[in-house]
Amino acid sequence: MSAKPKLYYFDGRGKMESIRWLLAAAGVEFEEEFLETREQYEKLLQDGSLLFQQVPMVEIDGKKMVQTRAILNYIAAKYNLYGKDIKERAVIDMYVEGTTDLLGFLLLYPFLTPEDKKKQVALTIEKATKRYFPVYEKVLKDHGQDFLVGNQFSWADIHLLEAILAVEEKAPNVLAEFPKLQAFKERISKIPTIKKFLEPGSQRKPPPDDKYVETVRRVLQMYYSLKASN
Repeated sequence: MSAKPKLYYFDGRGKMESIRWLLAAAGVEFEEEFLETREQYEKLLQDGSLLFQQVPMVEIDGKKMVQTRAILNYIAAKYNLYGKDIKERAVIDMYVEGTTDLLGFLLLYPFLTPEDKKKQVALTIEKATKRYFPVYEKVLKDHGQDFLVGNQFSWADIHLLEAILAVEEKAPNVLAEFPKLQAFKERISKIPTIKKFLEPGSQRKPPPDDKYVETVRRVLQMYYSLKASN
């Protein structure tokens, strides 16, 4: 029996959260090692685990993988969440890139000043409602199917649900003008592996707090303020 995947990151969302979502949706149990000290991070650097000196890093199938997109690609393909052919995979990639861009606005949020946080929330809501959510609403309306691609549960569905729930934390009524996405959210949330991940006590991380920010800054020696993304 192969070992469970092991995730190396901070005890918080960040870039690792989408990896947690994908593994959980695939029904794969995983272990985590949380980085809490600079010494832990430097040890990973010294033993050559971090190819580009960055986390997240995932140990899976005897490999130490870095770069978030490479890790996600591997997991999606391994667990049949990447479409049935190259054409479906291309569409999934397009949708995933879109939701990744949207999630990127929230990735910066915890590290901003209070003033910039307000601006970032407004920007996130604007991008969600004017650029990203209309695309997925139209896709679901036009093809009339339950899932985004090929009427089959895929990485694209998982990533979109993650993005919807993350934006709703900042703006609970953000789906008010998107009935297809409302139904999509309810439908995907009821898939057994997703439902389990959404329940209290799962490995899904809560919104980042000050402790998370302090830990990331300390481990990565980040002594500067990040600016809001345009």
